[in-house]
Amino acid sequence: MKIFQRAAALGVGAVVALALTGCGGGDDKSTTTAAVPEGWSELTTKGVDVAYPPAFKPQGDAERSKYNAAAATLTEGDRTVGIITVQLNFTTAHDAEQAAIAAEAGVQLGSKIEGTKKVEIAGTDDAQRIDFAFVSDGDKGQPVKGARIHGTIVTGLDSKDKTFAVRIDAQKGKLSDADLAKIVESIEVH
Repeated sequence: MKIFQRAAALGVGAVVALALTGCGGGDDKSTTTAAVPEGWSELTTKGVDVAYPPAFKPQGDAERSKYNAAAATLTEGDRTVGIITVQLNFTTAHDAEQAAIAAEAGVQLGSKIEGTKKVEIAGTDDAQRIDFAFVSDGDKGQPVKGARIHGTIVTGLDSKDKTFAVRIDAQKGKLSDADLAKIVESIEVH
């Protein structure tokens, strides 16, 4: 499960890189709200909430990485083929662009960054989305060796100007583009 554990350690190595950077973030926060799609459940934390499809199962405190405030997984047999994680205060960034740089630094070595863009997320006016892809090495609990994994990270600042990162990793064909879009649209920062 190394690939998905790496998702848990998203910004650990990037904290030092951004510790000395900074310029003040804006005080304006989005007043829109996000909706949980019908039949879905929600991961809730003190900084951000995100919905997950019915096939995903939430992880308890003992199951998830210590770096994750919340997580839900999609499994097939003994393999995790999809995971949604929420990290809070993972770096000392002062805006979404810096948080995105830290998130990119935490992406698995060998991943291909497919793009970074500003996105609208309920509860914040300062969020970035990073899309990337990598190939599974097939370690125990991971998708089969050679499986293509698509990753998306949505990151920014919460109402206390602390960073958050919602990361979605899924083996190709295991999470539809429509469901990925619903997950991203369900993110609400508070």
